Amino acid sequence: MTQAATAMVLLSGGQDSAACLGWALSRFDTVETMGLSYGQRHDVELDCRRAVRERTAALGAEWRARLGADHVVDVSSLAGLGDTALTSDAAIRLQDDGLPSTFVPGRNLVFLTYAAALAYRRAIDHIVIGVCETDYSGYPDCRDDAIKAMQLALNLGMARRFVLHTPLMWLDKGQTWALIHELGGHDFVELVAEYSHTCYRGERGQRHPWGYGCGECPACELRAGGWQRFQEGGVELPD
Repeated sequence: MTQAATAMVLLSGGQDSAACLGWALSRFDTVETMGLSYGQRHDVELDCRRAVRERTAALGAEWRARLGADHVVDVSSLAGLGDTALTSDAAIRLQDDGLPSTFVPGRNLVFLTYAAALAYRRAIDHIVIGVCETDYSGYPDCRDDAIKAMQLALNLGMARRFVLHTPLMWLDKGQTWALIHELGGHDFVELVAEYSHTCYRGERGQRHPWGYGCGECPACELRAGGWQRFQEGGVELPD
């Protein structure tokens, strides 16, 4: 059942945000998308997001009719606030504080603030983001508690009733592939594998069964592991 409303999807160009785009197109009358340029090392994802968006809409007349405006926002100053492996050539490793060096402090909080500000101007109440606490890289701003707290802060600070949707929060990567298949069948799975980008190193040279990437960084390992579980079958989505 669709909701007679408009949603804003944070579309990075990765597997998770592509799944969220399909999820939103299956539920809302109109879906706008937002990309953010923050000086990311894998900025190839900004090119990939255009292909993901256009080709996802082309999967069916209903999705094509629902896809609305696209917005790209420059928040590149974020890269200068910390030396992270996602915004520089620093080594990808586990830090002394237990967090991966790819963690960009405040990234999702900044993203949601910008998304809410844009949604406010465009009279949009629903914001969709592909964060996950079940099978993720250890980022604290991907946790359910952080998103719930952010929703409360945005609603209080902007005097609006935004709803932050996290359809992947309790899914592992195998279940995310299963959701992609449930939403758009084999064609959507192949589209996400071919055109989305996850690799932290921005590698698009080698094509694996699960898509392009170096095959060694944490993002590639998560994506590849999820693909294998999905291909083996038996992956079930929660009710």
